[in-house]
Amino acid sequence: MSVFHPKVGVVSCSGESCVEGTISRVATRLVLEDLRSENTVTICLPLFLAGGEDERMFAMHFPTIAVDGCEKRCGKIAIEKYSGKTVDAIVVSEILEKGEIPRPTSRRTLDEKGIEVALRVAREIAERIDKIFEKWGE
Repeated sequence: MSVFHPKVGVVSCSGESCVEGTISRVATRLVLEDLRSENTVTICLPLFLAGGEDERMFAMHFPTIAVDGCEKRCGKIAIEKYSGKTVDAIVVSEILEKGEIPRPTSRRTLDEKGIEVALRVAREIAERIDKIFEKWGE
């Protein structure tokens, strides 16, 4: 007998033109591989946009968080257009604007400070996932 383990979908920005997009992708991988590996899955944004039925169905039936790099919010807009409302959304540029952490400069590779920023964003994603599961438990 298998036990159903609910999952939260995490959709990261696919933007290559800004460092915030890189941070969103690295932070999402940290969540999926380390911080909340048991109860998260990723949804490929390009496949989602190209009509990927599995991705769209998942986002339609399970809570999904968009992790966008900038204020354009492409991930959130796509999810809500094709699958329904996101349960939450994070915008990396807004986190960086708070000024508490330095903005990385390279969008191709993150140095030690860039990884630190990505980890901070990953922890924010993980906290929001925890809140989703707290609501499920009610």
